[in-house]
Amino acid sequence: MRPEALFTYFADIESLPGVGKRNRQAFERLAGGRLVDMIFHIPSSAIDRRYHPKVMEAAAGSIATIDIEVITHKPAPNKRAPYKVICQDETGFLTLVFFHARADWLRKQLPEGERRVISGRLEHFQDQVQITHPDYMVAPDNVDELPLMEPIYPMTAGLSAKVFRKALGGALDNIPDLPEWHDDSLMGRENWPAFKPSLLSLHRPENADVITPESLPRRRLAYDELLATQLATAIVRERTRRKKGRSLKGNGNIRRQILAALPYALTGDQETALGEIISDLEGDRSMLRLMQGDVGSGKTIVALLAMAAAVEAGAQAAILAPTEILARQHLESIAPLAEGAGLRVALLTGRNKGKPRQALLDTLKAGEFDILIGTHAIIQDDVEFKDLGFAVIDEQHRFGVQQRLTLSSKAVNGIDVLGMTATPIPRTLTLTLYGDMDVSRIQEKPPGRQPIDTRVISNERLMDVLGGVERAVKSGAQVYWVCPLVEESEMLDLAAAEDRYKALQKVFGDQVGLVHGKMKGVDKDAVMAKFQSGEISILVATTVIEVGVNVPEATIMVIEHAERFGLAQLHQLRGRVGRGSGKSTCLLVRAEHVGEVARSRLKIMRESEDGFLIAEEDLRLRGSGEILGTRQSGMPDFKLVDFAAHGDLIEMARDDARLIVSKDMELMSERGKALRHLLYLFERDEGIRLMQSG
Repeated sequence: MRPEALFTYFADIESLPGVGKRNRQAFERLAGGRLVDMIFHIPSSAIDRRYHPKVMEAAAGSIATIDIEVITHKPAPNKRAPYKVICQDETGFLTLVFFHARADWLRKQLPEGERRVISGRLEHFQDQVQITHPDYMVAPDNVDELPLMEPIYPMTAGLSAKVFRKALGGALDNIPDLPEWHDDSLMGRENWPAFKPSLLSLHRPENADVITPESLPRRRLAYDELLATQLATAIVRERTRRKKGRSLKGNGNIRRQILAALPYALTGDQETALGEIISDLEGDRSMLRLMQGDVGSGKTIVALLAMAAAVEAGAQAAILAPTEILARQHLESIAPLAEGAGLRVALLTGRNKGKPRQALLDTLKAGEFDILIGTHAIIQDDVEFKDLGFAVIDEQHRFGVQQRLTLSSKAVNGIDVLGMTATPIPRTLTLTLYGDMDVSRIQEKPPGRQPIDTRVISNERLMDVLGGVERAVKSGAQVYWVCPLVEESEMLDLAAAEDRYKALQKVFGDQVGLVHGKMKGVDKDAVMAKFQSGEISILVATTVIEVGVNVPEATIMVIEHAERFGLAQLHQLRGRVGRGSGKSTCLLVRAEHVGEVARSRLKIMRESEDGFLIAEEDLRLRGSGEILGTRQSGMPDFKLVDFAAHGDLIEMARDDARLIVSKDMELMSERGKALRHLLYLFERDEGIRLMQSG
């Protein structure tokens, strides 16, 4: 149960001043529908309105707050001319300038002969001192309405900053104090304020420095969020580990057959990762390990050898993939080697229906399949194994803790879990997202992987790109053509892809195929199969589709509007080529004018193929929010942490979380009870649910 002190934090925003049925959607779009969402929507900067000069002493270009008397109104002579209000103080005249203003409203706001306090950017124009569209115009009696230090929030369409601030003020006035969950020694050492005062100082800052990531209140709140995440994962880790695992010790026979069938030897990194996994499998505590490896680094073969070890020991194994395309790709790469060594492999996706599905489930339950590959369909209630002992979760960041626990519950005698990700993740984020897992990294590329020639080209030269693609296709090459991300809109993405598809069809006819997220699985697979078999030469795709097919013959990747993508995503897409023996090229087509950050991103792509270096740069350039490309369901949502500024707090939080769990696993001490508030407040309460479910 959520602690009672938090009920107000999770109350509906409609209880707040200025929030109603008409603007509720805008509030939800911006932050969310509860008070806690409002108070965790923190300002990005602040405007200092404390400069209070006389008119003729005010510095040009400054934000000035000035006491004046309204002298006269000068309505606009025509629609294009401004409406002016002449004001003065004892030192001189100030002109207030308004475009497209309503005269009746202005006369009401600024009555002639009355005093007003005006705040805005002051300019000198043709020997006049003026403020265009003042930010605030208040009567001296209402001067409290004018914030001397005004926080500026990221906003959304349909909601004014004034309405948001009014509702936020109501939320901040309502929330109660919470018990302190940090040690006195830590609070003293770091000189941190308590939780609620930290929030209040961010939203009602005394100076602009309070809002920066380095300020004491902001660091304290970032640490709260990090500790909540680390504590949740530490509890899950400890519960998993305390469950008596089983020792899966194989005799090596199946592994030897698979290794003998491989056309190459494992790299040093693959050997190391496999050794770590086998050691975990053979131990008697449950394994929880993450294998990180760049696109094409050979994670799948390591996973297959680990599954073979589990089967040698008499258990079944499963691979859970986030999409059907990835599940089928695993089947295609694993099945020939596995079946050659006598392993029985099956595929289960949402497309398995009716009697064939039931027959597959019966066979699985009878223990007649050794390895099951599939999508979320694997974790449905009616899927039963005879003896599941080892699970591999591909693209680990797509799945939440809950899904991992559901899969684990299908094992009768304990389970070992290996997460895999092809998204290189910076070390700070690995610690944060996967604090509950041991990590193996594969950084070497297998022999035979070709370097990829990456070039950045302005879209003015698109016809040159087309000419190059035409020559390459004539010589037998295959091409991926990825269409741009359009403001996160799937429909616009689709329109862009369809337009490009039609344009390419005019040149290449039926040699072009199109895949996008709105297609049915069967249709998608049919196009993919044609591309894999070489029946079509160019595959046009939107970014919503996993271009997860392994086509060694594809040697050219064209990415339109590459400046709109994050580094991690560009790197993932580029990794689709360079898989065969042919020389591969990646063309990053950019807009004519791009910003500084986008320019840096494209430069890094041109200079490096090291996914881990690229991930660190991605984090530095754009923060953590989108480090893994589009938002993923299994990812915690960080609102208060700035990973570039708060990296030092991550290990601190991890160490603190492990200490808490070692001393007070059930969170029953005084501090433990306070920490329960922290977990529920940041919605990291999987750990508590796990404790209660045993």
